[in-house]
Amino acid sequence: MRFSSKYLLLSLLISIAFFGCKSQKNQTSSKQTELPKTQNPPNPNGDLPIKDIPKATIHLQPLSFNLPEIPREFRGVWIATVVNIDWPTQATDSFQKQKQDFLSLLDYYKSLNFNTVIVQVRTAGDAFYPSNLAPWSKYLTGKEGKAPATSENPLTWMIKEAHNRGLEFHAWLNPYRATFDLKTDLLSPEHDYNKHRDWMLKYGTKYYYNPGLPEVKSHLTSVIKELVDNYDLDAIHFDDYFYPYKIGNEIFPDKKSYDTYKKQGQSIDDWRRQNVNDLILSVHQQIKSSKPWVQFGISPFGVWRNQDKDPKGSPTRAGQTNYDDLYADPITWMKNGWIDYLIPQIYWSMDYELASYRKLNDWWSNNSFNTNIYIGNGPYKIRDNADKAWDNPSEILNQISYTRTAPNIQGNAFFSAKSFFSKNQDVAKNLRQELYQEPTLPPSFEPKTEAIIDAPVVLDITSDQSLTKISLEKPLDPAIRYALVHGANELNLLADSEIHPVWVGGVRARSLEVKSLNTKFLAIRWIDHYGRIVQTQVYQVP
Repeated sequence: MRFSSKYLLLSLLISIAFFGCKSQKNQTSSKQTELPKTQNPPNPNGDLPIKDIPKATIHLQPLSFNLPEIPREFRGVWIATVVNIDWPTQATDSFQKQKQDFLSLLDYYKSLNFNTVIVQVRTAGDAFYPSNLAPWSKYLTGKEGKAPATSENPLTWMIKEAHNRGLEFHAWLNPYRATFDLKTDLLSPEHDYNKHRDWMLKYGTKYYYNPGLPEVKSHLTSVIKELVDNYDLDAIHFDDYFYPYKIGNEIFPDKKSYDTYKKQGQSIDDWRRQNVNDLILSVHQQIKSSKPWVQFGISPFGVWRNQDKDPKGSPTRAGQTNYDDLYADPITWMKNGWIDYLIPQIYWSMDYELASYRKLNDWWSNNSFNTNIYIGNGPYKIRDNADKAWDNPSEILNQISYTRTAPNIQGNAFFSAKSFFSKNQDVAKNLRQELYQEPTLPPSFEPKTEAIIDAPVVLDITSDQSLTKISLEKPLDPAIRYALVHGANELNLLADSEIHPVWVGGVRARSLEVKSLNTKFLAIRWIDHYGRIVQTQVYQVP
């Protein structure tokens, strides 16, 4: 019995070992013959589900066809809101009426092939937008501090409508003017006159922020930060009012702050210029730290200095100048790279004896210091000035033609919108027919640090009776600002076809839509925050 049990136990162990090895061998064999998951397994009976192989994404291939470059020239118009010069026509108009009037201005200047609107959003310590730092403007609603009767943000809406037309929107502010008159009882409790009376200086018939106070510089920089952070602006724009134009027999009352803050041995004139320089530098730094692509531009008085004061000045005899009277020194701003563009206001005729448009164009072209220079023109003087040269309706056209001969000047801006829109329409018509026949792009800028931008990839282009839709492989790079789309049935006609701007403004769009083109060929120019063309693509529409 003992032998038999031992034998049986040995036989049982051998059997278990044999079948265990066989089972392991079968499992290993099964793993080796298993099909990859991406392949479809055999299905002889047709009763098992089959997983489809995903197809590779197919996108349209652009044609190897080169479109000519679109010309670059700044063509801007100032839309003044102070005392309702240009818009709104009446502060008491309904917001709907104000919107219609604003769109009329945009459409009119778009039809003249302009590319930029410079819209006054702060006139005198107020705002045309909801602000934590200033009350609503009375020029928008009829009463300072009163909000417009709408749920829309007026500034957001204005920017969007300008961009929809391919127009840059430059937000124009007057930094130091606090009131437009002495009727302080009409000011909002939220106006800085009432909140910070110690910031205010009375001069002539207005109150001004005291440029010599550090807290004023800080406050005005905060005003800029609020705008740049919250709105899709193309530029911040200051006009020519720094220290106020001098009034005979009246001294600007800033001696107390001068005595407090001057440096040892510093004259009051140099101290005042330093105050303005400090503000310009602070605003520049604030803009570029928030959104480096937002431009900072200034339109100073047209004369820096007369030659009798400085041999480097212009051959002019202006009664007041930037440097000596307004304490503004645009040469310093340009040399230091604090501004992106300058628009000197040269509102005189070609050969005006005291300040010739011709001579000042030459002077600014020779003193641009690697800064974009555009010339500010004054069509408001046409047929309405003691200088008889303005009786000639061709004066403005002659000025623009001369500006185009200056090597370092890249365009013009016109004060103000109603000068062509409401009167002198014959001059505007000639401008369109003779000099502004074709649309242009404003000058572009180079970023301080190199940025890599993903070029858009188009998957498909489809059209129905109302829209042409351009579908993209992935969301647009947020640095893409807008696209210029145009179509034609012949490649050689593309360059001259109507351009349809599509503003995307960093929304990372996956598709674009324009009014139906139904053309054989389509061109897309992708433009970034700095105005540079990232890529030009030409497609044959499937």
